[in-house]
Amino acid sequence: QVQLVESGGGLVQPGGSLRLSCVASGSRFGIYSMGWYRQAPGKQREPVASITSGGGTNYADSVKDRFTVSRDNAKNTVYLQMNSLNPEDTAVYYCNARLDILSYWGRGTQVTFSS
Repeated sequence: QVQLVESGGGLVQPGGSLRLSCVASGSRFGIYSMGWYRQAPGKQREPVASITSGGGTNYADSVKDRFTVSRDNAKNTVYLQMNSLNPEDTAVYYCNARLDILSYWGRGTQVTFSS
């Protein structure tokens, strides 16, 4: 069993930056593939970025060159650095840990734009 807790969301202005963090409980964090997903109001949850146990990364086209996913296995933490944010990035951001058929989700952290 893995428990995930996201943090770092908040209010941001267009063009701003945020760094999300996701801390995992339990041991063997390093063997999990970690991912970030987001769900905007009225839309389905969609993948944003992922990082494998070996450090390989993948990004949605909409966030390439703006977002960076990374992990620190010593701290059981995965990060999502988000730059050049725009209102279309407004969503609840969720952390996911996956290993074979096992999949765990955090409760999410909200990213909202201020006008």
